[in-house]
Amino acid sequence: MATRIADLPAAARPREKLLARGTQALADAELVAIVLRTGVRGQSAIDLAADLLDRFGGLHGLLHAPAGQLRSVKGLGAAKYAEIAAVLELARRALRESMTQQPVFDSPTAVRDYLRLWLAPQPVEIFAVLFLNHQHRLIAAEELSRGTLAQTSVYPREIVKAALQHNAGALILAHNHPSGLAEPSAADRALTQTLQSALALVDVRVLDHLVVTRQEVFSFAERGLL
Repeated sequence: MATRIADLPAAARPREKLLARGTQALADAELVAIVLRTGVRGQSAIDLAADLLDRFGGLHGLLHAPAGQLRSVKGLGAAKYAEIAAVLELARRALRESMTQQPVFDSPTAVRDYLRLWLAPQPVEIFAVLFLNHQHRLIAAEELSRGTLAQTSVYPREIVKAALQHNAGALILAHNHPSGLAEPSAADRALTQTLQSALALVDVRVLDHLVVTRQEVFSFAERGLL
């Protein structure tokens, strides 16, 4: 029979441990247990959290797991799924907020983390754009195209139109590769050049094009492809 959290010494209970020693003192399973709040029949919240982390390959895998996979886990009902989804959305919004308050190049990690939380779990390829003002602070983040597992259709005219509507001075292009391979295809490279040329005509700079997978983010700018 699983040990209930209520039966643990107070110092070993995740919530009390967090309040007494801070978040850094907790293991991943303990943090997830706090989000889950309760366990299921035969498993405490900590046991369920540990099972989820093992099933999805750690905290990163859990946070990037597709909604369908999460909801299919026995014992992870609608309420617990909603709690995990809410935490992920709070993380995304916090990262997005940070990009509106300071230039994106002051927090490049936030840009990558935001895009990974947004795009990496998607089961099909999505093309998104971060529209920036002339100080390179985020104005808006929009999905411009949604495709299949292998490709999506992107129309330069639509991206130029959206950039003008937002009065953007620059932007960052991004799309995911559900295959898990971050290396851009020849089509990705050609599209980037086309968009860069089209946007230059309206004085909007393409600062980067990021290809997102669950494991990594490929940067055109870092590889000298822009």
